[in-house]
Order: sequence, then C-alpha cells, then structure tokens
Amino acid sequence: MRLLSHSIDMSKVETLIYHLPDGQRVAIRIKGIEELIDLDYEIGKICDTSDIDGVVHIFPHGNA
Repeated sequence: MRLLSHSIDMSKVETLIYHLPDGQRVAIRIKGIEELIDLDYEIGKICDTSDIDGVVHIFPHGNA
C-alpha cells in the first residue's frame, strides 16, 4: 500500500516513533492496523527508515 505522494510503503512499516518536543518518544506498533494510519505531512518532518529497520520517525513542527 502506497501512502501519499511521498510513497511510504506501509507494508514495510512495523513501528511509528513519534518524537515529542521534550525529548521523549512514543513508539506505536502498527502491525495489522497499517490501513488505519494516515500520515499527515503537515504534522512535521517524517524520516522513513522502514526499508532498513521497519520504522518511520515523526518529528512534529517545533521539534523537527
């Protein structure tokens, strides 16, 4: 499944890591719910390392 024009292949993503402004992180395992995830590119920067380790990092505005 391809997502938006940035082409993140959600079938390779196992975990989303949301980097909070205070330095903490929230990791969300998405195996089985990937069709419910809609990454909004207005939320900040996205670093897709899913080809390497199955992870997509999200850095919100102000923390990117």
